Order: sequence, then C-alpha cells, then structure tokens
Amino acid sequence: MTEIFSYSVDDGVAVIAWDLPGASMNVLTLDGVAQLDACVDRALADPEVRGAVIASGKRDFAGGMDLGVIATMKERAGADPAAAIFGFVMQLHGVLRKIERAGADPKTGKGGKPFAWASPGTAMGIGLELGLACHRRFAADNPKAKIGLPEILVGIFPGAGGTTRLVRMMGVMAAAPFLLEGKTPDPARAKSAGLIDEVTPPDALLETAKAWARGAGEAAAVKPWDQKGYKLPGGAPYTPAGFPVFLGAVAMTHGKSRGAYPAPKAMLSAVYEGALVDFDTAIRIEARWFTSVLMNPSSEAMIRSLFIDKQALEKGASRPFDVPDQTVRKLGVLGAGMMGAGVAYVSLLAGMEVVLIDRDAAAAERGRATVESLCDGAVKARRLDADGRAATLARLTATPDYAALQGCDLVVEAVFEDPRIKAEATAKAEAHLGGNAVFATNTSTLPIGELARASRDPARFIGIHFFSPVHKMMLVEIIKGAQTGDVAVAKALDFVRQLRKTPIVVNDARFFYANRCIIPYINEGLRMIAEGMAPSLIDNAAKMLGMPVGPLQLTDETSLELGLSIARATKAATGDADPENPADALLEALVETHGRKGRKNGKGLYDYDDRGKRLGFWPGLAGMHPHAPEQPPLEDVQNRLMLAQALEAVRAYEEGVLTDMREGDVGAILGWGFAPWSGGPFSWIDMTGPARVVAICDDLAARCGARFAAPALLRETAAAGGRLRATATARAA
Repeated sequence: MTEIFSYSVDDGVAVIAWDLPGASMNVLTLDGVAQLDACVDRALADPEVRGAVIASGKRDFAGGMDLGVIATMKERAGADPAAAIFGFVMQLHGVLRKIERAGADPKTGKGGKPFAWASPGTAMGIGLELGLACHRRFAADNPKAKIGLPEILVGIFPGAGGTTRLVRMMGVMAAAPFLLEGKTPDPARAKSAGLIDEVTPPDALLETAKAWARGAGEAAAVKPWDQKGYKLPGGAPYTPAGFPVFLGAVAMTHGKSRGAYPAPKAMLSAVYEGALVDFDTAIRIEARWFTSVLMNPSSEAMIRSLFIDKQALEKGASRPFDVPDQTVRKLGVLGAGMMGAGVAYVSLLAGMEVVLIDRDAAAAERGRATVESLCDGAVKARRLDADGRAATLARLTATPDYAALQGCDLVVEAVFEDPRIKAEATAKAEAHLGGNAVFATNTSTLPIGELARASRDPARFIGIHFFSPVHKMMLVEIIKGAQTGDVAVAKALDFVRQLRKTPIVVNDARFFYANRCIIPYINEGLRMIAEGMAPSLIDNAAKMLGMPVGPLQLTDETSLELGLSIARATKAATGDADPENPADALLEALVETHGRKGRKNGKGLYDYDDRGKRLGFWPGLAGMHPHAPEQPPLEDVQNRLMLAQALEAVRAYEEGVLTDMREGDVGAILGWGFAPWSGGPFSWIDMTGPARVVAICDDLAARCGARFAAPALLRETAAAGGRLRATATARAA
C-alpha cells in the first residue's frame, strides 16, 4: 500500500504527516482513512509518546474529502448505497473520535495524550474537521491560506463531525457563517473567529505544535463536551436562552437557501437534534443526516457538476491532447477599461508580465490606477502584502504604444463592442506580434468568425469571454471560430488554468452559450410584466428557485440600455426570423421615454437611493402595465423562468455550439448562477425527468408560444425513457 500518512517520533511526540503521493493537495481517500487510523493507534499504544501532532508534508494541509470516492462507493454498493455511505462515515467518525478521546480512560477522562493540528496553508473540509478533533490547532501565518468548511457550496455539509464540533465549540450563531455560508477566512481571521487557536511563523509551525503536545499533559486532552457539566454556548434549544437562537438559525437558513437546497435544512436538523443528546449520539445523528443528503438527487447533481466535472474541466478535459504546453509569459491587453484592467490584474497575480494598451496615455494610466486599486483591495484583504503588491505592479506596463506588445505570446483585446473598433485594434496589435502569438477577443456577443476577418491568421484567433467583475467571476468562456486551430485553443485553456479559473469551450454562434441562455431568462421576466404579472412575484419566484437574482434585478444590473442595444442588434441581424417580443417594447419605453437605464443611473425597473441601494420596484411600472387581477401560480412562473434557460441550453447542444454537457452545467452555474442546487440545466432536466419536462413544455407552448417547444433531443430522450446526460455520454462514446 502506498504511504499516505507517515509516522515518526521526536522526543516523545509522534508526528503523523499527511502527504498524498502524486497530488499537489491532500485529499482523504479510503486508504488514507485506514492509514490515519493505524497511525493514531500506534501513537496511543506507544508508552514513549506523550502527545502527537498531525501535520502535512505539502505546502497546504488538505483540500477536503475526495468526493469521487463517495460517488464510486454509491455505484459499487448495489441495492443499498445508503448503508455503505453511512458505514464509511461512521468509520471516519470513529477515527476522529479516537483522536479526540486520545486514549483516555472513558470513566475518569484521565490518561489521554494530547493531539495538536499543524496546518502550513489551506485546510478545507475534512482537513479542518480533522483539526477540530484535535486538542489544539496551529496554523502558519500564511495570508493566502484559507481555512474553513465549504461543503455547503457543493451541496453537502460538514459530515465528519465538523457540524457537531463547531456548534459545540462556538454556539449556533457564531458557527453559522462557516456552516451555512461556507466562509473560508485566512489564518489570522480564523483565529479571531475561534476556528483555530494559534497562528505561528511558518518556519516555527511544526516545532511550536510539537512543544505544545510534549508539555500539555493529560488535562489538555479532554474536550469541553466530554467534561461533566458542559453546556452548549448560547444555550440548548430547550432553554430560554437557546430557543430564540435556534429560531433565528431557522430564519437565517431559510433566508440564505430560500428553501431550494436540501443540505442547509438537513444540517440544521443535525444541529438541532444533536444539541438534545450526548456527543456520541449527536455525531451518529449527523452521520444519518449527511447520508440522507448524499442520497438526495440535488446533492448528487451538485457534487457531480461543482466538484467532479468542474475539476475535470480545470484539468484540461477539453484541451487538444497533442499540443505542447502553452503557458503564457507575456500578455498584452488592449483596452484599459474595467474589463481590460480586470484581465490585467488577474494575469499579474498569476505571475505574468502584462502590457496594458489604450488609446492615449491618460486612458492607459486610468487603467493602471484601476489595477492599483484592485491590488490595494487585495492587500486590505490580506491576499497580498506590501512586497507582493510592489512586485505585482512592477510587471505592469500601461501605455498607448502598441510597440510595447513585442514579445507577447498572447493578446486579449477588450475594447468597445464594435466590429470596426475591434478590427482596428487587431491590426495595430498584430503589426508588433511574432508569428507564434495568439490573438484573443473578449466579446460577449459578436461572432468570432466575423472578427477573425481582421486577423492575419484566423487559425491563431480565438474568443475569450470573461465575466464581470473579472477578479470575482470564476468562469471563462472560450469560443472557437470556424478557422480557430488547436494551438489557439490550447493557449486559451492554459491561460485560464494559470488564472485558476474554470474554462468551458464552445463553438462560434451569436451570443455563444452563456449569453444565449441569460437573454431568454431576462426577456421572460420582462414579458411577464407586459402580461400584467406583479414584478415582485417574478423576481421572488426566481430567487425561490435558487437563482442569485431575479430576471428583473439582473436587467437593472446589466443595464436596460445594453438590453435594448442587444435587442436592436439581434433584430437587425436576424430580421423577420426574430419574432416580435413584448420585452423589446418595454425596454424601449423604459429607456427612451422614461430615461430609466438601470442601476447605473439609479433608475431602472427598481428605484435606487443615492448609494445605489434598491428601494423597491418603480411605481410607474404598474402604470405602464397594470397588474392582472388574477396572478398565475408560483409554479407556473418558475417553470417559465427555468425553461427559458434550460431549453436554450439544450438547443445550444443540439446545434453543436456546446459540445459537452458537463460544460453546459458547470458554465451555467458559474456563469450566471443557474440554480446551483440543480447541478445545471441538463442535470435539472434529468432530475425533473425528461418526460415531465416535455409535458410542461407542451403545456407552456400551447399557452405562451413556440419558444417553449421541446427540442427534438429532449423529446427523443423522453420517449426513450432516458436521461440527457446519459444520452450525451453514450453518443460521445
């Protein structure tokens, strides 16, 4: 068996070091659990050992549990996967509880050997849960490190004792940001919050932890909840103090999840029920709820899309296999506005040399100032120190001189969305680029094939669509033109990998993939207003589906003016093929008659105060389109909003714009926040059942129009009793 956990003894202290071979980050596997258990037994049995330290042989501690192991376990379990998962979780609980009890006498609590946890960097999920089982937690002073329990973000919750231990350590309300929101603070903030006990200089981490373990003594090896008289911080749910706390936790949970996600409700149930019993019973309750969540189709879809598929795409699932490494060393960015400056900033953080070009020196300097401001924010957030800021900005050249692009191996053009302006920038840049350079256009709507006509080499011309704000949005849409070659695709993918973002690769078409699906969602919301639906019903229906913002709020955020511009450009390009849309007329009236352009001018579908805070829907909307006396059922509104997006995703796949449903699901969630609980539009269709979705389509098409007609692929899949994802996999094979 390959060694995952090594064991050594130094002056009475056992050091158990986690170092998964062949991986840049530790993740816990089945073999790892068994080896950790054996190392713990060895330390507890050795009379020469007074204490132990659980450390890492890597620069970080751990990235969590290998969720692929759980997926495989379910597949192999046959008729009773729940029993297999529950058994594994209880096995893991047993190992962590063994560390926590430290070999002490179960009656007296004496004779235990204290365990310390020493994290050199990031510790997520099971990495921190392992630390919570130890008796003191040390972390190196590493501002880039993240410490937390982010499981809720991928559709599960901390199920290896993390939920129960954190609540017993901190109380429900203090633990909520880490359990319900998946907050992952740096070590300094983690210490302030009570997640860890000490922050040490990196080179002193292991020795400090060993010194503590060596001298702490048996009293330190007893957790508060294993001592007589322990009381839950903030009070148990049956106490006068605790009852309102748990009531508030219910409200907070529903406020965060809107009832759309199964994991928060299950976690809160585990917390509530666990608070009524002793610790060992509580972790068994936690394991049962955790198993229940893992068996939920929503959690399965989220794990698949947000962990397994996302990881595969980030590792290059779509990359041409026969193209050598295309790491970017010197990047040119054309256009120093918010988008261009954002691309420059994330590229600088990735270690690249960046040349930022704009039309004149003043515009280029404004771009530099934007990058400096973003760096200042990173310093404030402790993601950069002063030296790191200086080194980052030293790699930036901001200039109007295109000659500075000499030596760039990739150029990203982010100028105004006008083909003429883009063509001019392309020609100016390529005059100074070597023959091996790749040129990328950052466009959200313009077809790549048309823009490539301005390039000297369309094979080295590609679309790279960043989402705004660049430094926060994790998705990057890479668009292949008809003549785009494999080297350009590999270059774009390797560039995105350097930025530590998630790429999807799509073929050229108007609006590509993401905007193709977002626009119908926005339009459907506007159509509903024109039909007399209450705006609050529309946006709240979307939020109850798990969408981060409703279509009307999204319209304001992206600008009504932009929406009108896109509608007009689409009409001009498609002519009679584009049917009349009441959404267009509403936008035109709002922008041109009432001067309402969205949040950017404080007047949109919503009203705003001087600071840009939403105050409520503009009362004039009711005057333009009075509310119908009878409002439709919530489910009807939700079906329209979901299908407006999901059907467009299926059409994009049918037409070959999207070639991999994994990219469709991951791209939808990361790109515009498509109901993450569903795993993405294709997973949502499969979870709902293709036959059921076709029936909804037929009903809506009859009542609302042909835009809800079920695509042929969906209808064929439903007729065969299949699932879209399985059908796509079979076709690919």
